[in-house]
Amino acid sequence: MNTLRGLWAAVLAAASLTAALPATADYRQHEKSREFVDKMVEKHSFDRKWVEDILAQAERKQSILDAMSRPAESVMTWARYRNIFIQDVRITQGVQFWQEHAETLARAEEKYGVPAEMIVGIIGVETRFGRNMGSYRVVDALATLGFDYPRRSAFFLGQLEEYLLMVREQSFDAFDLKGSYAGAMGYGQFIPSSYRAYAVDFDGDGKADILTNPVDAIGSVANYFARHGWKKDAPVVTGAVLSEPVDETLFNAGLKPTKTLKQLAHGGIASDRELPLNLKATAMKFDGEKGDEYWIGLKNFYVITRYNHSAMYAMAAYQLSQLVKADYERALAEKTE
Repeated sequence: MNTLRGLWAAVLAAASLTAALPATADYRQHEKSREFVDKMVEKHSFDRKWVEDILAQAERKQSILDAMSRPAESVMTWARYRNIFIQDVRITQGVQFWQEHAETLARAEEKYGVPAEMIVGIIGVETRFGRNMGSYRVVDALATLGFDYPRRSAFFLGQLEEYLLMVREQSFDAFDLKGSYAGAMGYGQFIPSSYRAYAVDFDGDGKADILTNPVDAIGSVANYFARHGWKKDAPVVTGAVLSEPVDETLFNAGLKPTKTLKQLAHGGIASDRELPLNLKATAMKFDGEKGDEYWIGLKNFYVITRYNHSAMYAMAAYQLSQLVKADYERALAEKTE
């Protein structure tokens, strides 16, 4: 985990690096462009001029570089993080989204084994149910980060490659698509490689569109979870009960469950409900609003972190899902009375 001093040092270094960059960029002239264009032509049979034109028209965005250099969530408390994503208005919006797409959510749950509330929770955390899907042209985000953000250049040039393939496969206009500053798109904020791997045509219209089509987005989120190993009806997270002595090294040791519940219990960390002791789990300690909170994440919790590699993200998405579910079922019961 980085210290605050280390994070700010990284910010200052990034600022000094980007300050020297030109305000605009014709990415055809970048030192890495020839290699990129050659790859798209030779490996994927793209027209050279088409790719070059894409690079010429892609715009360098300083605001994207600034956003990438902000302090990471590792310096944010769980209390603050939770309050960003879980508010009454977002819960209400989640109930409305569920009511509007109840049939689709039920179909996705039946096909993929992923509960409707978890799909709703993810879309709620990612985009407020489609209300905030990002305002950057995806091509600008990926070109800026691929060519002008050296620390992760290889990754984002890879995503630019995936994006152009996606544009060709889906018959999209390369300059029409908008998303986050990191190039994530649609209701569920898929990066291009995830779009190509997990987006599905869930309404049968011949196109996998998670950008404007909530039906495809619901099916695609469910497919993502299923492909990453979500187990139907398996537990996700449970509270932890501590007993002395507690082995503090067991907390926040990693996202992937590597200890059994029995091993955690021997270290003074037990589940607050009865579960098979051979289940793999990970122990977590969060700095909550009322002090430290202790949790145990199971395999399905780990699956949530495959969507975003953060325990706080997974906890926020899960808790939002449960709060929306409770209000949705309450509204359903009142309607049937």
